[in-house]
Amino acid sequence: MGLPQFTLESNKTATLNASFRYLNMKSLLSFIFLFLFLFSHGQKLKQQRFKNFDKKAFRFGFMLGINSTDLTVYQNPNAYEEHGLVSVQNESQPGGQLGILTTLKLGTPVLRLRFMPGLSFQEKTLTYRSLDSTNFPKGMSEERINATSLDFPLTFVFRTKRFNNFAAYALFGGQYSIDLQSQQDASQNYIDPFIKLNRYDIHGQLGGGIDFYAPFFKFSIEIKYSHGVKSTFIQDYSPVAKPIDELYNKGWWFSIIFQS
Repeated sequence: MGLPQFTLESNKTATLNASFRYLNMKSLLSFIFLFLFLFSHGQKLKQQRFKNFDKKAFRFGFMLGINSTDLTVYQNPNAYEEHGLVSVQNESQPGGQLGILTTLKLGTPVLRLRFMPGLSFQEKTLTYRSLDSTNFPKGMSEERINATSLDFPLTFVFRTKRFNNFAAYALFGGQYSIDLQSQQDASQNYIDPFIKLNRYDIHGQLGGGIDFYAPFFKFSIEIKYSHGVKSTFIQDYSPVAKPIDELYNKGWWFSIIFQS
């Protein structure tokens, strides 16, 4: 039994799309690092601002950001023999998020507990390549999974000592999420089947950022990675579900945070 043949044009399109996303991300990161370098270089000659920021136990603020989310896929061990599956490829898609935050100083200015509930918009794509011509007439199928999620992350933030008007920090913690668009209870459409994911999820998170102190507020640029600690996949034995064993949500989150 031979593998299915896919057109050169589709491969070129996928390659161009991936290259475009890579260049966009590379340009964004280059701009951020250039901004950080110029900003931090200018701090050496400036007087320290917002000196009392770290003295208060509680601080409040808000967050805006973008994300790139996808899935960790574990295929059914017998997916090829039983369902003719050649591969399932996951592809990250851009999204956005916003939220509010509260931080609590834990005895020292360099350690804080942060709670930052928010709303995020996510999209994930699974591409199937299969020899099953009945369920996948063209040898492949693309499944898009959209999510509008209420997120409740609780993290510990470890910060370096302040240098003039900036400081760096690392964070780790967990997040509880509720997908408002989840189709876990929806009736399956076997003519046009879809993937079902559990409405509730728990993530582990790890990241870091840089704080900048302005005269009357502090803003931070932050990046973090999150990965689900349990599979959210619901096996309902539809054509797109049978070849899959487990699915875990994961993603990169870039945020700008303002605190006063």
